[in-house]
Amino acid sequence: MRNLIALFACSFVMLSANASEPPAAKAASDAKKTAEAAAKLAAELSKPAKAIEKPAADKADKAEKAEKGAAAHAPLIEKPSIDKSLAEKPPKAVPSAATADRVAAAVSASEDEAQVDLSVKIAERLAEMRAKQAARAAAAAKARKAAEARRKKEAAIAAAPKISNHWDYDGEFGPDNWGKINPAWAQCGSGKRQSPIDIRDGMKVNLDEIDFDYRPASFSEIDNGHTVQVNVGAGNVMHVGGERYELQQFHFHRPSEEKVNGKGTEMVIHLVHRGPRGKLAVVAVLLERGKANEAIQLVWNNIPLEKGQLGTPDADLDPLELLPNRREYYTYMGSLTEPPCTENVLWIVLKQPMTASPAQMALFSRLYPLNARPLQDSGGRMVKESN
Repeated sequence: MRNLIALFACSFVMLSANASEPPAAKAASDAKKTAEAAAKLAAELSKPAKAIEKPAADKADKAEKAEKGAAAHAPLIEKPSIDKSLAEKPPKAVPSAATADRVAAAVSASEDEAQVDLSVKIAERLAEMRAKQAARAAAAAKARKAAEARRKKEAAIAAAPKISNHWDYDGEFGPDNWGKINPAWAQCGSGKRQSPIDIRDGMKVNLDEIDFDYRPASFSEIDNGHTVQVNVGAGNVMHVGGERYELQQFHFHRPSEEKVNGKGTEMVIHLVHRGPRGKLAVVAVLLERGKANEAIQLVWNNIPLEKGQLGTPDADLDPLELLPNRREYYTYMGSLTEPPCTENVLWIVLKQPMTASPAQMALFSRLYPLNARPLQDSGGRMVKESN
């Protein structure tokens, strides 16, 4: 660029010199001026050229730097490789319309088959879920039914009277509830031939005399929580009505359970016998205040210190000492007067009372002030009285 400007300046000087032929002096002056003007012009023209040249040089430098930078980073950029075998393969042929239709039909059939398979699987899954749901519902219903059955059973057990072997003569376990305490004692509440009864209007007939074949025998006794009971040794029997009954035990009640024409006594002795086929016969001996009874005193002397404790005295007891001299009696069919209140018991109530001293009466009353069952409905039962 600088050479071009210089050439232009020289050409301008030569053109100016050739334009006219001044006189020598003037020519020299003009030549000098022309040379100065040319130099000035060249100087002026060279300024913009340098200004232009500098940006161009800067651009060249930047381009050179960029090129060097690209060369430096060239290893980081990999050119994609072209598989020549693919490039050399000829283009695939375009399928015909029929082929396209067959392909479309095959695709459609495959899709339909897949749709059918999916529908079948969904149906099977739904059936499986319904079966499981039905099984759960059945199990829940069974559990509810079992729970309801348990609830009803528990309610029935709670409502049912508690089975017990305990009974008493008053309160919750008294005579009015004996039949409810234990199912085995149902006759205590529902029996039709229960004892004791008020003996009235007995039919006087010729009854067989009672033959008491009693003799002294060993004995044991126990305070069983309801009375003082004396168990008598074997060999003491009674004959009545053509039957033989053996004495098992005797015990005491206060006041007397039996009444004759509405009248009772302070105490009574019950002598319990067992006959053929297990039939029971009970002889009732009424006790009034009076002379002391030796057999009763022997029993009192040997009462065990603890309830439920069985005492076995080293002595013999004669049951005949418990009987009056006269043996007239009343008789009827009744029951035991304590649980289980077994019926079909032959009752013999001797008309003549025996006596016991006030002290003997008082001793028993300290143990059992009241151990008598209330009177039961006779229900029109026949009562016979010996002449």
